[in-house]
Amino acid sequence: MTEGIGEKPSDLAAAMATAAADVDGVLENLLPEPDGPEGQVFEAMRHATLAPGKRFRPILVLSTAALFSVDRRSALRVAAAVEMVHTYSLVHDDLPSMDDDAMRRGRPSVHVQFDEATAILAGDALLTLAFETLCADETHSDPAVRVELVRALAHASGGNGMVGGQMIDLKLQKTVTDIGTITRLQQLKTGALIAYASEGGAILGRAPNQLRQALRAFAHDLGLAFQIIDDLLDAEGSEETVGKKVGKDAAAGKATFVSLLGVDRARTQADILTDQAIQHLDPFAEQADFLRRLAQFAIHRSA
Repeated sequence: MTEGIGEKPSDLAAAMATAAADVDGVLENLLPEPDGPEGQVFEAMRHATLAPGKRFRPILVLSTAALFSVDRRSALRVAAAVEMVHTYSLVHDDLPSMDDDAMRRGRPSVHVQFDEATAILAGDALLTLAFETLCADETHSDPAVRVELVRALAHASGGNGMVGGQMIDLKLQKTVTDIGTITRLQQLKTGALIAYASEGGAILGRAPNQLRQALRAFAHDLGLAFQIIDDLLDAEGSEETVGKKVGKDAAAGKATFVSLLGVDRARTQADILTDQAIQHLDPFAEQADFLRRLAQFAIHRSA
């Protein structure tokens, strides 16, 4: 049986901690040390990226890569690129002109620790470093695979993905909307990068389209479930456990899955979506057991 990210530890938390530490080691090597007059932007990049985190998206990359026996060094580079894009999005989302959050992952947000201009530049630099990482020969020996990795990440992170979702989010503040619009918003803002992380290992492994489609379907449902739990944590969690200010959605009058469905129905919907996501893994049989456990973790997390 393939556990997905290593030596088959029975404890999920231990397996995730090991994988996260491996990803952090790669990030440490890829992120330049502060030096010279431009050093502040590198310091800000490291402040944001090396902050403690679950590394959920990178672990998805490692887990799907293991399904196709991908070289772990290649998978770790793609996992690190995904984490850099995710972190860039958080740095920009926290800006006063966006979600205006002063805390992130238990640390002051980059614009608070440094300044707004540095936060913008740090996010820009993280995004471009992610693509530089994917393009390098060390990521994969086949240039066509590297091009596909870049193309898919560009789509997931741009106007047809994460950036587009953020634009919808900004437009909908204090606006009455429906569940369909919120679903589309979150499919772009949160789900697109989760989808890339889920498919990244398949791209590395040159997987057949049928199996890539199964992973896309898995990610589609998991991404929505993940966001519902985020909404529930904002409504019910504490700043100490979540690592950032909570209750902001309600205070800002933002429509969310929780505001539209209520707490109980939202939690039930997250359970349904997770069950659907797990069913999409059937073609992988027991090889996807770690991914199944990871999906369950995603909806039972407290941060």
